[in-house]
Amino acid sequence: MIGDTGRMAESDDILFSRAGGLGVVTLNRSRALNAFTLDMYRDFAPKLREWEADAAIRAVVIRGAGERAFCAGGDVRAVYEAGRGIAGDRALTSVFFREEYELIRHLHRYRKPYLALIDGITMGGGAGVSVNGRYRVATERTMLAMPETGIGLFPDVGATRFLTLCPGQIGRYLGLTGARLGAADALYCGFATHFVARERIDELVAMLAGDAGAASQVETILGTFAADPGLASVPDRQPAIDRCFAGDTVEAILAALAHEAGAGGADAEWAAQTHAGLLTKSPTSLKITLRQLTIGRGYDLEAALRLEYRLTQHVMAAHDFYEGIRAVLVDRDHKPRWRPASLAAIDDSMVDSYFVSLGAGELRFD
Repeated sequence: MIGDTGRMAESDDILFSRAGGLGVVTLNRSRALNAFTLDMYRDFAPKLREWEADAAIRAVVIRGAGERAFCAGGDVRAVYEAGRGIAGDRALTSVFFREEYELIRHLHRYRKPYLALIDGITMGGGAGVSVNGRYRVATERTMLAMPETGIGLFPDVGATRFLTLCPGQIGRYLGLTGARLGAADALYCGFATHFVARERIDELVAMLAGDAGAASQVETILGTFAADPGLASVPDRQPAIDRCFAGDTVEAILAALAHEAGAGGADAEWAAQTHAGLLTKSPTSLKITLRQLTIGRGYDLEAALRLEYRLTQHVMAAHDFYEGIRAVLVDRDHKPRWRPASLAAIDDSMVDSYFVSLGAGELRFD
């Protein structure tokens, strides 16, 4: 979950409409890259239930307003302010994640075809409401990333599941580094199911509105519009990613990257840049994320979200999330002062403390 939502006065941050047999959700905060607020989740959840029970609605589409983003994430600025006692209710540090994750679980199990049009920036919570759904349509403007380690968090919104489903060690690479993917690589990693040229998106929606019925019809329509996104870059890089990100510790991964950089081959520059980039991330976040993606292999979505909720609550009680948001979204100096400041200062017991059960406070699903 990541995104700077700023402050907006509009009451129509999320719009719901019908087009034939199609329910259409529009994230309508283009100035904030369509980042989710808690109120948006609270409007979205009952509408999903209403449409699921409505026989006239045969499928649901979610899209973002404006030219830049599908959805840049969640309202971490508001969570920061609540946790710091600056504004809002301190309970937001738990309520936001709980209600976000409950909605993600619902759309993952949705009984009708659910399609996300991931046209533009798609990060954090934007991935949560798309990658966890049945169909994810990328365009030539898709830019997908999970950059949470750069703000003292970890890849959440079900990433424990969907990152570990990536080929080889790519999930670790994406989760630790926050590397960005275009449409072809999103398809290769399984985050997108189809590529459709942006200029044909409205035509696709119109066709779905008129003809969508059973899931097989949706798939037929998507197949009609699907096009070739071009060559993916990740497959050529995967051997190096698999070599460098197979280690059991973050330190081992950094050492492998340094070795790759020093070897002088075709992947040397990538390895050097990746090594340097990792050193800018929260050391605690890196260690939490590697543990998360190691133990989470094979988790279903419910198990992933339960683990992630537990982690969020420990992170909310610690330092680095607030420092990361300060550096990136508040003061914007991009000079976070992580605590601890180095990997060497973080022992296994410190990492263990983030995985301790919350007891009665654990996330539970009905």
